[in-house]
Amino acid sequence: MNWDQVEGKWKQLKGRAKENWGKLTDDELDQAEGNREQLEGAIQQKYGKTKEEARKEVDEWIKKM
Repeated sequence: MNWDQVEGKWKQLKGRAKENWGKLTDDELDQAEGNREQLEGAIQQKYGKTKEEARKEVDEWIKKM
């Protein structure tokens, strides 16, 4: 799955993102609306990750989809 597909199916995938990053609130996931940079930024803030770590986690998550 590529990011364009994630954006198009964000409402369905939002639950899976919540399972993967449980610290993220529904509001934060709603705010991201499938925007990769916003999702990565929220992961960075909640989990204290670097930009590269957050990007890698999102890449791995996409591969699982």
